Amino acid sequence: ADVSTAAGCKTLVTALPEVDILINNAGIFEPKEFFDIPDDDWSRFFEVNVMSGVRLSRAYMPVMLKRNWGRVVFISSESALNIPKEMIHYGMTKTAQLALSRGLAELTRGTAVTVNSVLPGPTMSEGVETFVKDLAKQHGQSVEEAASQFVKQFRPTSLLQRFASVDEIANMVVYISSKEASATNGAALRAEGGIVQTIA
Repeated sequence: ADVSTAAGCKTLVTALPEVDILINNAGIFEPKEFFDIPDDDWSRFFEVNVMSGVRLSRAYMPVMLKRNWGRVVFISSESALNIPKEMIHYGMTKTAQLALSRGLAELTRGTAVTVNSVLPGPTMSEGVETFVKDLAKQHGQSVEEAASQFVKQFRPTSLLQRFASVDEIANMVVYISSKEASATNGAALRAEGGIVQTIA
């Protein structure tokens, strides 16, 4: 189902009416100058990146609360804290996810349901891999060179100094979805390679 639409979310919930763990990871990104971003793009980014999580959490959380167990995880981004000037519309949606996650966590008080968000940094997902390959073609570079240059140019504070692997982010998600993470609720967990230069 296409969870970027209300109809798609309804189709998914009809086919799968209950889940123990909900990972809200539908997301799109596109570098674009702020002054060139039309209203339709703002709406589209909000629908996909935020409303998909709103709709699915609204559908699945009541059952979790009734059963007194469940996990909801939002895949946000370090861009929620360091809004990238080349993707302000994207950063806005990622900040909205943090607010949504924290607010939903308040609804779980006294239960064994948790709601948290994970903040990856640049991660070599399928979409990012395509983006980096396009950059490499544009600049006559290898994919490795383009990836390295992107991190140095656009995420210079990264301590990792490379794109994270999907598995590195998944490991954080596996932990926060586990029974062992029962005391972590309402948190924004950073897996961004040290890009964000704050202690808390």
